[in-house]
Amino acid sequence: QVQLVESGGGSVQAGGSLRLSCTVSRDPYVTYCMGWFRQAPGNEREQVAVIDSGGSTSYAESLKGRFTISQDNAKNILYLQMNSLNAEDTAMYYCAAGRRWSRVRPCKTTSYTYWGQGTQVTVSS
Repeated sequence: QVQLVESGGGSVQAGGSLRLSCTVSRDPYVTYCMGWFRQAPGNEREQVAVIDSGGSTSYAESLKGRFTISQDNAKNILYLQMNSLNAEDTAMYYCAAGRRWSRVRPCKTTSYTYWGQGTQVTVSS
């Protein structure tokens, strides 16, 4: 069983920054991929960034250079640093986890089955 609790969302002006956090409770003997996703009203959910247990990361192409995913394994916290925010970044952001059954399959294509409740990010122009 995995439990995920996001925090750090809020309202920010365009050009500003936010850091989202996700407190993770999981089985330490199971390997998981971790990720951030977002969904804006009327849009499909999209993958923002993912990270594996070794720290390898993958980002949505359009967000590279502005967003950074990281994790503190000692504290079991997943982060998403978001810089140079714009109105198109307004969305509900979700932390997610998916069991990694094979090292061959990258976290970018892993199935994410555990989800947090989400944290709202609103960017005003």
